[in-house]
Amino acid sequence: QLVESGGGSVQAGGSLRLSCTASGYASSRYCMGWFRQAPGKEREAVAVIYTGGGSTFYADSVKGRLTISKDNAKNILSLQMNSLKAEDTAVYYCAAEPVVGGRRLIPDRRWGQGTQVTVSS
Repeated sequence: QLVESGGGSVQAGGSLRLSCTASGYASSRYCMGWFRQAPGKEREAVAVIYTGGGSTFYADSVKGRLTISKDNAKNILSLQMNSLKAEDTAVYYCAAEPVVGGRRLIPDRRWGQGTQVTVSS
């Protein structure tokens, strides 16, 4: 189970920190990430962190502003969001898929329930 927290409303230029607590499995064996979906748009990947935590991916639109991190001991995934813009407004979802033999099993991806982030300009 993945449970997100930390969403809310903030003015442009402000910061928020999202957290995702994973229960029932070891996050160290999963590739985890944050996705978002704005009204009328498709869900998109925002940031991904791989099992060891040393490799990350960021969407071009968030590079330099958002930072993903993972605490494997506590099974918590975080997303620090700085310099927020109105276009960052969306429902943010935590996701995790198992990695077996170096391969991400995307069909087995799990999703959290989502948390709303609203940035006003």
